[in-house]
Amino acid sequence: MGQTLPKAALRPFLAADIPVLAAIYAAAIEELSGDDYSEAQQEAWIAAIDDEDAFGRRLAGELTLVATVQNSPVGFASLRGKEHIDMLFVHPSVAGQGVATMLVDALEKLAGSRGAKSLTVDASDNAQGFFLRRGYVAQRRNTVTINGEWLANTTMQKTLGSGQAPGAPS
Repeated sequence: MGQTLPKAALRPFLAADIPVLAAIYAAAIEELSGDDYSEAQQEAWIAAIDDEDAFGRRLAGELTLVATVQNSPVGFASLRGKEHIDMLFVHPSVAGQGVATMLVDALEKLAGSRGAKSLTVDASDNAQGFFLRRGYVAQRRNTVTINGEWLANTTMQKTLGSGQAPGAPS
Protein backbone atom coordinates (compact mmCIF):
# COMPACT_ATOMS: atom_id res chain seq x y z
CA MET A 1 0.00 0.00 0.00
CA GLY A 2 1.24 3.51 -0.85
CA GLN A 3 2.50 5.94 1.71
CA THR A 4 -0.07 8.48 2.88
CA LEU A 5 0.81 12.05 2.02
CA PRO A 6 0.95 14.35 5.04
CA LYS A 7 -1.78 16.99 4.95
CA ALA A 8 -1.11 19.65 2.34
CA ALA A 9 -1.60 23.34 3.08
CA LEU A 10 -2.02 26.42 0.90
CA ARG A 11 -0.31 29.76 1.15
CA PRO A 12 0.27 32.79 -1.08
CA PHE A 13 3.17 32.87 -3.52
CA LEU A 14 6.40 34.45 -2.25
CA ALA A 15 9.25 35.73 -4.43
CA ALA A 16 11.56 33.21 -2.71
CA ASP A 17 9.42 30.41 -4.24
CA ILE A 18 10.47 31.14 -7.84
CA PRO A 19 13.31 28.57 -8.14
CA VAL A 20 11.38 25.70 -6.53
CA LEU A 21 8.19 26.48 -8.51
CA ALA A 22 10.25 26.52 -11.71
CA ALA A 23 11.61 23.08 -10.75
CA ILE A 24 8.06 21.80 -10.06
CA TYR A 25 6.92 23.18 -13.45
CA ALA A 26 9.78 21.42 -15.26
CA ALA A 27 9.39 18.11 -13.36
CA ALA A 28 5.63 18.04 -13.98
CA ILE A 29 6.09 18.54 -17.72
CA GLU A 30 8.97 16.04 -17.95
CA GLU A 31 7.30 13.28 -15.95
CA LEU A 32 3.57 13.74 -16.41
CA SER A 33 3.06 14.83 -20.03
CA GLY A 34 5.07 12.24 -21.97
CA ASP A 35 2.00 10.34 -23.15
CA ASP A 36 0.56 13.48 -24.74
CA TYR A 37 3.54 15.52 -25.95
CA SER A 38 6.77 14.63 -27.75
CA GLU A 39 10.16 15.14 -26.14
CA ALA A 40 10.77 18.18 -28.38
CA GLN A 41 7.43 19.67 -27.32
CA GLN A 42 8.22 19.04 -23.65
CA GLU A 43 11.65 20.68 -24.00
CA ALA A 44 10.14 23.74 -25.69
CA TRP A 45 7.45 23.99 -23.01
CA ILE A 46 10.03 23.77 -20.21
CA ALA A 47 12.28 26.33 -21.94
CA ALA A 48 9.47 28.85 -21.53
CA ILE A 49 10.67 29.30 -17.92
CA ASP A 50 14.37 29.69 -18.73
CA ASP A 51 13.97 33.35 -17.82
CA GLU A 52 13.25 32.94 -14.09
CA ASP A 53 12.73 36.69 -13.67
CA ALA A 54 9.94 36.68 -16.28
CA PHE A 55 8.47 33.53 -14.72
CA GLY A 56 8.52 35.22 -11.32
CA ARG A 57 6.84 38.35 -12.71
CA ARG A 58 4.12 36.17 -14.24
CA LEU A 59 3.49 34.41 -10.91
CA ALA A 60 3.55 37.71 -8.98
CA GLY A 61 1.21 39.37 -11.48
CA GLU A 62 -1.52 36.81 -10.87
CA LEU A 63 -3.19 35.38 -7.79
CA THR A 64 -0.81 32.48 -7.24
CA LEU A 65 -1.29 29.88 -4.52
CA VAL A 66 1.38 27.45 -3.40
CA ALA A 67 0.56 24.00 -2.02
CA THR A 68 3.00 22.82 0.63
CA VAL A 69 3.60 19.57 2.48
CA GLN A 70 5.56 19.99 5.69
CA ASN A 71 6.29 23.59 4.61
CA SER A 72 7.87 22.52 1.29
CA PRO A 73 6.19 23.57 -1.97
CA VAL A 74 4.75 20.65 -3.95
CA GLY A 75 2.49 22.48 -6.40
CA PHE A 76 1.08 25.81 -7.46
CA ALA A 77 -1.80 27.34 -9.36
CA SER A 78 -2.53 30.84 -10.58
CA LEU A 79 -5.64 32.80 -11.43
CA ARG A 80 -5.36 35.46 -14.14
CA GLY A 81 -7.95 38.16 -13.63
CA LYS A 82 -10.94 36.68 -11.91
CA GLU A 83 -12.00 34.12 -14.53
CA HIS A 84 -9.00 32.20 -15.94
CA ILE A 85 -6.81 29.50 -14.41
CA ASP A 86 -3.45 30.28 -15.98
CA MET A 87 -1.18 27.64 -14.45
CA LEU A 88 -1.63 24.44 -12.46
CA PHE A 89 1.40 22.27 -11.77
CA VAL A 90 2.09 19.65 -9.11
CA HIS A 91 5.29 17.77 -8.48
CA PRO A 92 5.10 14.22 -9.89
CA SER A 93 5.74 12.77 -6.42
CA VAL A 94 2.33 14.08 -5.25
CA ALA A 95 0.37 13.66 -8.51
CA GLY A 96 -2.98 11.98 -7.90
CA GLN A 97 -2.94 12.71 -4.17
CA GLY A 98 -5.37 15.64 -4.06
CA VAL A 99 -2.95 18.55 -4.32
CA ALA A 100 -4.27 19.78 -7.69
CA THR A 101 -7.84 19.35 -6.42
CA MET A 102 -7.08 21.46 -3.36
CA LEU A 103 -5.48 24.18 -5.50
CA VAL A 104 -8.35 24.35 -8.00
CA ASP A 105 -10.97 24.22 -5.23
CA ALA A 106 -9.33 27.29 -3.72
CA LEU A 107 -9.10 29.13 -7.06
CA GLU A 108 -12.77 28.39 -7.79
CA LYS A 109 -13.79 29.79 -4.39
CA LEU A 110 -11.60 32.86 -4.81
CA ALA A 111 -12.90 33.48 -8.33
CA GLY A 112 -16.48 33.18 -7.09
CA SER A 113 -15.78 35.61 -4.24
CA ARG A 114 -14.40 38.05 -6.83
CA GLY A 115 -17.69 37.90 -8.73
CA ALA A 116 -16.76 35.41 -11.45
CA LYS A 117 -19.72 33.42 -12.80
CA SER A 118 -17.48 30.95 -14.61
CA LEU A 119 -13.86 29.92 -14.93
CA THR A 120 -11.87 29.00 -18.01
CA VAL A 121 -8.63 27.09 -18.40
CA ASP A 122 -6.50 26.20 -21.41
CA ALA A 123 -5.94 22.61 -20.31
CA SER A 124 -3.00 20.62 -21.60
CA ASP A 125 -3.93 17.26 -23.07
CA ASN A 126 -2.76 15.47 -19.91
CA ALA A 127 -4.86 17.78 -17.66
CA GLN A 128 -8.11 17.52 -19.62
CA GLY A 129 -9.45 14.51 -17.71
CA PHE A 130 -8.83 16.24 -14.38
CA PHE A 131 -10.85 19.28 -15.45
CA LEU A 132 -13.60 17.16 -17.04
CA ARG A 133 -14.09 15.34 -13.72
CA ARG A 134 -14.45 18.76 -12.05
CA GLY A 135 -17.29 19.80 -14.34
CA TYR A 136 -15.35 21.79 -16.93
CA VAL A 137 -16.66 21.51 -20.48
CA ALA A 138 -14.47 21.63 -23.58
CA GLN A 139 -15.11 24.78 -25.63
CA ARG A 140 -12.44 24.62 -28.36
CA ARG A 141 -9.10 23.08 -29.33
CA ASN A 142 -6.12 25.40 -29.58
CA THR A 143 -2.67 25.16 -31.06
CA VAL A 144 0.05 27.33 -29.60
CA THR A 145 3.66 27.80 -30.63
CA ILE A 146 6.21 27.68 -27.83
CA ASN A 147 9.88 28.05 -28.74
CA GLY A 148 9.24 26.81 -32.26
CA GLU A 149 7.15 23.77 -31.29
CA TRP A 150 3.40 23.42 -31.80
CA LEU A 151 1.47 22.25 -28.73
CA ALA A 152 -2.25 21.58 -28.48
CA ASN A 153 -4.52 22.36 -25.57
CA THR A 154 -8.25 22.74 -24.98
CA THR A 155 -10.08 25.76 -23.64
CA MET A 156 -12.50 24.48 -21.02
CA GLN A 157 -15.11 26.32 -18.98
CA LYS A 158 -17.01 25.69 -15.78
CA THR A 159 -19.99 27.62 -14.49
CA LEU A 160 -19.22 28.30 -10.84
CA GLY A 161 -21.65 26.97 -8.28
CA SER A 162 -22.89 24.24 -10.61
CA GLY A 163 -20.52 21.52 -9.50
CA GLN A 164 -21.61 21.18 -5.89
CA ALA A 165 -23.41 18.17 -4.52
CA PRO A 166 -26.91 18.80 -3.19
CA GLY A 167 -26.74 20.01 0.39
CA ALA A 168 -23.00 20.76 0.20
CA PRO A 169 -21.94 23.97 1.90
CA SER A 170 -21.21 26.76 -0.55
